[in-house]
Amino acid sequence: MGTMTVAPVQLVVGEEELLVERAVDAVAAEVRLDDPAAEVRRYRASELTPVDLADVLSPSLFAEGRVVVLQAAHEAGKELATAIVDQSADPADGVVLVVVHAGGARNKAMADALRKVGAKVTTCARITRSEERSDFVRAEVRRLGGKIEPAAIGVVLESVGSDLRELAAATGQLVADTGGRVDEAAVRRYYRGKAESSGFAVADKVVAGDRAGALEALRWAQALGVPSVLVADALADAMRTLAKVGSAGRGDPNRLAGTLGMPPWKIRRAQREVRGWNPTALAAAFAAAAQVNADVKGAAADAGYALERAVLRMCAARNEQ
Repeated sequence: MGTMTVAPVQLVVGEEELLVERAVDAVAAEVRLDDPAAEVRRYRASELTPVDLADVLSPSLFAEGRVVVLQAAHEAGKELATAIVDQSADPADGVVLVVVHAGGARNKAMADALRKVGAKVTTCARITRSEERSDFVRAEVRRLGGKIEPAAIGVVLESVGSDLRELAAATGQLVADTGGRVDEAAVRRYYRGKAESSGFAVADKVVAGDRAGALEALRWAQALGVPSVLVADALADAMRTLAKVGSAGRGDPNRLAGTLGMPPWKIRRAQREVRGWNPTALAAAFAAAAQVNADVKGAAADAGYALERAVLRMCAARNEQ
């Protein structure tokens, strides 16, 4: 094995699972540039003792390269957390320790101590805002060697939803199918069927108060296997968007984009839609969206029925004001 050029202690912080996985894989790939035979071992912190940790981090007899990934390090007990910091202060040759921490207050002192001993830090904060998802799609296309028109990004988000894994998969497919130049027409062609059956199609009908259209879109989405969680997320996102845009008034969408954390096209559409809602109706729809999000994540026995009931409640709020 040649001289190791990778930082021997790596701290990956954040809750965005796809980005965390990519960060860990990137470390392993970098190590294997130096040592193609390097082994990757993964452990969950809650399942290790300090003795186990010392064993997996000890140098091998023949100095083979090794990447030790310590997952969910925020779950480590006090003794193990101390051992992680102690071991990181004097890493063995050829061994790279990757500590994965969700962030937040739990075991924050350990993460701070790792920073102090010189750990290389990669941040993988959860992507929650539409603007951040747009940036992710743009960066993903660039990473794959392509280019995407701004208008096409909005269509991708409408068609695919907010799940980062699905966005990554969709972006990769679009770049491959278009030869790297992704425009709005290409996205609409590719997702013509999917866009019509997505959770956002259901939400659009609900926002318009189209009871029959919303139920039809919901049943079509369910028939094509769109996960209930994505439909519920789309309903909640639609209500949040209406509330945020409604409270901001009728300002210029381009100027409001930074303040509201969403693209101008989405603000422009919401400004038109919110005129059909009064505060009481919006509050009732908000309550229905919150309830169905809990229902599809386990609170209800039948997620499909819970979604249908929520759609009916939300449309009724819109139409009975």
